[in-house]
Amino acid sequence: MLTVSPYDTTLRDGTQQEGISFSVEDKLKIAQKLDELGTDFIEGGWPGSNPKDTEFFAKAQDLKLNHAIIIAFGSTRRAGCRVDEDDNLRALLEAKTEVVTIVGKSWDKQVTHVLETSLEENLSMITESISYLKSKGVRVFFDAEHFFDGYTGNPEYALEVVTSAAKAGAECVILCDTNGGTLPQQIAEAIKAVRKATPTPLGIHAHNDAELAVANTLAAVQAGVTQIQGTINGYGERCGNANLCSIIPTLKLKMGIDCITEEQLGKLGDVSRYISELANLPHFSRFPYVGADAFAHKGGVHVSGLMRWEDSYQHIDPELVGNHPHVVISELAGKSNIVYKARERGLPIPRDREIEDVLKQIKSLENQGFQYESAEASFDLLIHRAQPNYQPPFELVDFMVVVEKRRRPPSSGNQEEPLSEVTIKVKVGDKIVHTAAEGDGPVNALDQALRKALLQFYPDLTVVTLTDYKVRILEETAGTASNVRVLIESSDGKEHWRTVGSSTNIIEASWLALADSIEYWLIKRARKEERR
Repeated sequence: MLTVSPYDTTLRDGTQQEGISFSVEDKLKIAQKLDELGTDFIEGGWPGSNPKDTEFFAKAQDLKLNHAIIIAFGSTRRAGCRVDEDDNLRALLEAKTEVVTIVGKSWDKQVTHVLETSLEENLSMITESISYLKSKGVRVFFDAEHFFDGYTGNPEYALEVVTSAAKAGAECVILCDTNGGTLPQQIAEAIKAVRKATPTPLGIHAHNDAELAVANTLAAVQAGVTQIQGTINGYGERCGNANLCSIIPTLKLKMGIDCITEEQLGKLGDVSRYISELANLPHFSRFPYVGADAFAHKGGVHVSGLMRWEDSYQHIDPELVGNHPHVVISELAGKSNIVYKARERGLPIPRDREIEDVLKQIKSLENQGFQYESAEASFDLLIHRAQPNYQPPFELVDFMVVVEKRRRPPSSGNQEEPLSEVTIKVKVGDKIVHTAAEGDGPVNALDQALRKALLQFYPDLTVVTLTDYKVRILEETAGTASNVRVLIESSDGKEHWRTVGSSTNIIEASWLALADSIEYWLIKRARKEERR
């Protein structure tokens, strides 16, 4: 079986993405995770370019890695400078890594327009830098920057750069689609030409500006490269780098090419989410293989097929990459969605007639503005309420909301201060509680009043807090008469859950979501106590 080496540049190229800034400790943790994933090479940064990368390489020497090799990245010597006087090469050696990767120009226009030097001097910069580093006992990889654009414009010179680097001692020459605009067939054609010119192992470094970085990397492997460079989650400058979270499972599961073990592949989803958390970026739900929606099923026909045969609407077993199927409840759902979701969430399985009733409710409610995809706690309540013996922990009798403005004392600048007060009647069993509360706005006042009424029956309710409140206007053309959807997230310190409400009245929509939130927690608590 053909093998390729994963080379991760999240800690260098990935950090060039806007909004990403890893601390030194973050980078050390990520390196440890990448080692667990089975990555062969981890590019840690550019020593000497900033204090953080210099500190990383100093601390990385104490990392206990089982497999991966840390690599320092830098450029060739500067034009007109001796290799033993070049600060960049000195910093690479001071990083004390077993392997270094140096980058050099392979596009003649980059040489003359950006470096502003001659094509001959550029070749000398490359070969002398590689030879110098080799003489110091360091293994060298060479990144042929802008190779594919260079090959298109001046193939003779681009090939001369590659062969010169190989003859100077580069163990692997990485062909870079730096601007990210090359097509897969162009990648394959250029690589075939390089393979004829040199026997040196080749790598691929693709950017995603035409959304082809993954495809280009796979095409490069088919054409004969043995090193694949990329980043976790495709992080990188502009549109990003080739996404190793897509490349690795495709190579292993689709193309039969070994790169990591099956056990390591099962950690892929965890690594993807872990690094997105350290990057302080939301984990994109639609990532192939590792995203939360990668194996999500919404249509009733799809879920029905999935329940009969797991491969009917999934191209792989999600568990192979550390993921799992996810069934969505919506107006597109069928009976199978209801049964699957009930089993998944440990709910009582409704009977056929109850399933039909729940399904009708969902379709009707979604038509009114409700949405259950992100409010699974409200879906749970639909299942519970469908049970013939269900008794709700409380029922609303009525409530009244009063909002008024009061003037502050003159010393405060006579600014008007709104005041919200709610009077509420709630029935618990055969008792009716009538109470009132003030709050910072009508929704907060409603929340306070409901809790005040229920705490005498359910004192543990104090642990439940509202952690997020979102309002969406569903039909903007109706103006202030529009339907609104309210999504509430709540927590008891151990679990988070979401509930939904919808109405043309924002207070009523808020009440529906708020009441569901409290009812969900009370039911779940009661079921836990029953199981004890």
